[in-house]
Amino acid sequence: MSLKTRVTELLNIEYPIIQGGLAYLAYADLAAAVSNAGGLGQITAMSLQNPEELRKEIRRARTMTDKPFGVNFAIGQHGRPFEQMVKVAIEEKVPVISVTGGNPKGVLDLIHGHDIKKLVLVAAARQAEKAEELGADAVMVVGQEGGGHLGRGDVGSFILTPQVAERVTIPVIASGGIVDGRGLMAALSLGAEGIEMGTRFIATKETQAHTNYKQAILDAAETDTVVIKRSIGAPARALRNEWTEHILEIEKQEAGYDSLKEYISGKANQKYINEGDATEGFGWAGQSAARIHDLPTVQTLIQRIIKEAEAIKDKWSN
Repeated sequence: MSLKTRVTELLNIEYPIIQGGLAYLAYADLAAAVSNAGGLGQITAMSLQNPEELRKEIRRARTMTDKPFGVNFAIGQHGRPFEQMVKVAIEEKVPVISVTGGNPKGVLDLIHGHDIKKLVLVAAARQAEKAEELGADAVMVVGQEGGGHLGRGDVGSFILTPQVAERVTIPVIASGGIVDGRGLMAALSLGAEGIEMGTRFIATKETQAHTNYKQAILDAAETDTVVIKRSIGAPARALRNEWTEHILEIEKQEAGYDSLKEYISGKANQKYINEGDATEGFGWAGQSAARIHDLPTVQTLIQRIIKEAEAIKDKWSN
């Protein structure tokens, strides 16, 4: 089945499937695996300690793939300057940069004039229009089903995707609640020209997440995620566990950021990612965890998605 869209043409990839930024997880191994399988893999820049670590990770990815891959900049969530990190991505001639978690203008201004494709994650139609005005080449639209940081409007992907597609001229990439060929075909029918997946890529063999994290995704029902950080205006979806329940209790007391910061920190996130300790940390995941039942290789996953999409297209044509 031909899945050529403006997204595949823009990013020079075989399939319109993009791997999310995945803080503390999206490194060269995963990025290269996704790109080799025909999608667009990404390295998470702001989870690395300094610009030279990013340079090493980019170069390491290039030893594992000759296909395009991107670097994701999750700005605004780490409280760290990103300018030197972006400079490294430019120097290393990374073909794609994506911006999530904040106003993309600073990153887009730095990239302006360079031969780098620019993707921006949005959670509202107005944000998508603004990203287009600022020079984004495509927008990734995340609905409230998604894992990690979300928009404040609690709008689902089925509403948000066509809304954005009607209001921008650049390609739209749907994100949130997508794990398979059904999701891909649904996204295309809603006006998107590609998909981004985060939670589904955590549950693969190549992702360096603790076994407990992956197993929790496999075991999750659609009600086993919660939105934390809503009280401080930065809602984000994570797996429900002892740690997130404690966060929610603190939020009920309207105690503010200072009371939460220890519990929502990158350190707590890494504690769960690396050690699988649900009593001292948390892991991001979307409601799509309920649709994930195995731990395939990235190659197997992407080929399965394409086969499922082909079967749906054949069914529609009968």
